[in-house]
Amino acid sequence: MLEKLKSIADKVEALQEQLYDPTITADHKKMIAIQREISSLSGPYELYKHLKKYTDQKNEAKEMIENESDAEMIEMAKVEFDEAEAQLEGMDEKIKVALLPKDPNDERNVYLEIRQAAGGDEAGLFAAELLRMYLRYAERQGLKPEIMEHDRTGIGGLKFAMVKIAWDKVYSKLKFESWVHRVQRIPDTETNGRVHTSTVTVAVMPEVDDVEIHVDPNDVEMDTFAASSSGGQNANKNQTWVRLRHIPTGIIVMGQDSKSQMQNKDNAWKMLRTKLYQTELDRQIKEQKDKRFDQVGSGDRSEKIRTYNFPQDRVTDHRIKQSRSWLPMILDGEIEDMMNQIIVENQTKMLESVGE
Repeated sequence: MLEKLKSIADKVEALQEQLYDPTITADHKKMIAIQREISSLSGPYELYKHLKKYTDQKNEAKEMIENESDAEMIEMAKVEFDEAEAQLEGMDEKIKVALLPKDPNDERNVYLEIRQAAGGDEAGLFAAELLRMYLRYAERQGLKPEIMEHDRTGIGGLKFAMVKIAWDKVYSKLKFESWVHRVQRIPDTETNGRVHTSTVTVAVMPEVDDVEIHVDPNDVEMDTFAASSSGGQNANKNQTWVRLRHIPTGIIVMGQDSKSQMQNKDNAWKMLRTKLYQTELDRQIKEQKDKRFDQVGSGDRSEKIRTYNFPQDRVTDHRIKQSRSWLPMILDGEIEDMMNQIIVENQTKMLESVGE
């Protein structure tokens, strides 16, 4: 493990040197690629520096304790030795986690997609609450999430929304939010006090660069229409919304967030590339039969990663079989602890797999 950690540190320092090369700095794409690779290796690199610093301190202190005759100097060396030992405690486990295989998408920004699933109007209302939960989570981190596309219902619900969240390693944090979220509560329209069960699907997709996935423009149909029109019918002169349909796959995306048609077109193309990239990822994962949490199910009530039970003020994550209360706080974006628990669980499973 230590040899691998050292090789990673050497690689990071070599990449850092490249950032001073004029031929690299003149090429923006290469610069971004190198910076992204350095960022992806930052965890093991910082661990290596920490390990080296306190290992050297411990060895120097030990040598002084064994060879020094001055009592005061020996006492100082013992303090240094104890400090180093405390800093090195638990390093083996930290190194194991740092050296686990990395998801190449972990450093990327994300597109988060929320869809109403089973349950009709109640599912749409909960989809709107989940959208707000993720927006509030992002805002609590000091971010400015962008709603790229949405389709709301007349009663304050949500059929569909696509949100872009830009942040360092945000995909690594949010990717386990994908799949089916189930809500159990008594709707306002329920006269007999019966609890209804509804579901919403969430998909978290990594943003991709233009160079990483090629889309033939001949395979894409583009329509433009006004915000007040119904998809092209009776459109007025200000046709700013852009809709793209990828003919081979049938994937449809909409750029509607900006008042500029050019900006909406650019956003739509980014979303289309992201969805096609995710489609390819899903295909590869299915072929490899890899056990991952980040696949969206059919939206059936029996498929779920998490249940939000309003009558009991409880949120249960079924993957780790843990529940917590204070549902209103969770829906207000206090989801960091829940996400961290899933990340730790995933790391534990990977460590067990490596051990086997």
